[in-house]
Amino acid sequence: MPHTVLLAEDDRAIRNALERALTLEGYQVMAVADGVEALAQAHRNRPDVLLLDVMMPGIDGLQVCRVLRAEGDRTPVLMLTALVETADRIAGLDAGADDYVVKPFDVEEVFARLRALLRRTSPVGAGSAPAAEAPPRPLPERFVEAAGIRMDPQARRVWRGARELELTRTEFELLELLVRNAGIVLDHSTIYDRIWGYDFGPGSKNLAVYVGYLRRKLDEPDAPQLIHTVRGVGYVLRED
Repeated sequence: MPHTVLLAEDDRAIRNALERALTLEGYQVMAVADGVEALAQAHRNRPDVLLLDVMMPGIDGLQVCRVLRAEGDRTPVLMLTALVETADRIAGLDAGADDYVVKPFDVEEVFARLRALLRRTSPVGAGSAPAAEAPPRPLPERFVEAAGIRMDPQARRVWRGARELELTRTEFELLELLVRNAGIVLDHSTIYDRIWGYDFGPGSKNLAVYVGYLRRKLDEPDAPQLIHTVRGVGYVLRED
């Protein structure tokens, strides 16, 4: 079955071009022109992924994302934005978006980011041999812990000490990668490959935005910083 994409974009030319490109790529596309239609369509026919323009009249993409997250809808969201300032991108992540693409964009980058989001939300073993023929898999450990961080991957919950953190899907997966590799410096390309499934190159600020956002949620007064930048290489989780 093809994956279903709910596309909300008020610019008709961009909307039509994306709808054609996504359809040719094999997606089933529901294209709407504003946030009101996007919410109505999402409630009627829940898509596999949402592609939302940030700047739309009436209800914009950020508001659509906030409403869905408040309702408990965890469908992955990819934002389309012409806003390139870090504060604008952080606003999108804070609204609950999982990733973003900056306009003007290459449609192949949109495809790559959608594939990465869908891989992370697909059921384990989807598209593989039937379960009866597959070798037995060990049960995952209940908790992952390092540097005062405790994570429950099954329930997707995380604590620093006694304080529980509210993280988006991408933030959780990035932190889990760092916790599982505590004390090891992970280079940018490795993190991009493990989290997004695609290396967006040295000019991308995507990873830095997510790391900055994680730091804000992890930081505590008089407590050591946990995520450290290794200049020119990548990031490491450790408690100094």
